[in-house]
Amino acid sequence: MEFKAMKKLIFGFLFLFVPAFLSSIQSVAESYTTIGNTTFGSNGTSYNRIGNTTFGSDGTSYNHIGNTTFGSDGTSYNRIGNTTFGSDGTSYNRIGNTTFGSDGTSCNRIGNTTFCD
Repeated sequence: MEFKAMKKLIFGFLFLFVPAFLSSIQSVAESYTTIGNTTFGSNGTSYNRIGNTTFGSDGTSYNHIGNTTFGSDGTSYNRIGNTTFGSDGTSYNRIGNTTFGSDGTSCNRIGNTTFCD
């Protein structure tokens, strides 16, 4: 009787926790494609640029003035040369077609599509 109970416990563990573990280690790759003034994200978001303002489908907006971009969520980003510094402590350095983030992310632009990991 103990073996059957242990077998059910092991199967229950595998059934409940292994799928969650596997989904947590999958790569979270996203891509963004620009068509005209609109950028479409593979995660369902879109951004539409009108003049110096970019409107996000999630309700955010970003206003570009000189080298600084101001977000409606209170963040700001200042570009100096190939590096963009965020008010939230992040920075992004562009080398060729690749942008490297201080948070470990990188994005590679090929044509009108940007691939991020």
